[in-house]
Amino acid sequence: MAQEIRTALMGYGHAGSFFHAPSLTSVDKFSLDVIVTSDPQRQAAARTDHPGARVLSREEWARGGADSCAGGGTGIMGNIDLVVVATPPATHVGLATDALEAGCAVVVDKPFTLTSSEGDALIALAKERGQILTTYQNRRWDGEYLTLQKLLAEGSLGEVRRFESRLERWQPAITKEWKAQSGAADGGGLLFDLGTHLIDQALQLFGPVRGVYGELAARRPVEPAEDDVFVALEHANGVISHLWMNLSAAQKGPRLRVLGSKAAYVKEGADIQESQIQAGILPGNPGYGIDPQESWGALGRDGSTTAVPTEPGNFTTFYVLLADAILKGAPVPVDPADSVAGLRIIERIRDSRKRACASA
Repeated sequence: MAQEIRTALMGYGHAGSFFHAPSLTSVDKFSLDVIVTSDPQRQAAARTDHPGARVLSREEWARGGADSCAGGGTGIMGNIDLVVVATPPATHVGLATDALEAGCAVVVDKPFTLTSSEGDALIALAKERGQILTTYQNRRWDGEYLTLQKLLAEGSLGEVRRFESRLERWQPAITKEWKAQSGAADGGGLLFDLGTHLIDQALQLFGPVRGVYGELAARRPVEPAEDDVFVALEHANGVISHLWMNLSAAQKGPRLRVLGSKAAYVKEGADIQESQIQAGILPGNPGYGIDPQESWGALGRDGSTTAVPTEPGNFTTFYVLLADAILKGAPVPVDPADSVAGLRIIERIRDSRKRACASA
């Protein structure tokens, strides 16, 4: 394989334009050769943002693109080594399957698939085809998450007893057409969105769970799935995780509150990378991923706390690690089996809610 990893990005909405494309273009081992989107406004934005990439519609990709992966294809855009799937969730399995069967490495944005069985099947296909498959769990490189990992490694909290994590926003209107039309069966709802990140972080920090509880509500008038979610996880090691996701939060709670036997860590604000990228501060720019001092979290006990510098956040690390996986045979940045474990928790929550509603 060439040292430059030739990449096709499927989708140029929020995920494609703000998360994947800036990271891909900041890592010199990748070239962004093709962007696939059928929306005329997004096509125009993609051409402006990435003039060196060929912009195709979904139909053009389907006619001649997907058969030209890694190893001699003569499709519409030439050979491609990597396909990044950043489209609405219901399309993930089909696009990833086509790319794997065509001989490409594949990145799938969250949610990895709509069901755990689909995830298992996709992993089995990648293994059968000898291809790299990974999931874009970029929140593993949030500054506050990296800071908590460091504090845990240092033993600063003692024995952790409770982990509280929130991603709350004030978004009273649904701004994406596919979200306004997608119920949970189509990949809609906050549990598949922000919930995928928070569940993944909890599992990475504190391991498997033995107990799961969830509350799902739709607060916005036209919400077809859920936009207000609470999840409680009882980990096998005894830690209790409480996770909140909400798009109707007029005032936000702390991003993290972690209680241990020696001390607690409280971080009010969330990682700044997404807002920086939206403001034009891209990976590699001065100050990217650097949390201002006034936003640092506090470690200690009431009456005796110390400000803890937030570790620099860096979503681009995902693609640095992926390049090593593709070119050097290193582990993938995110094992897709981790995402399947998160999907199983989501399924347990949804099944429990269905049973509760049926018996009401």
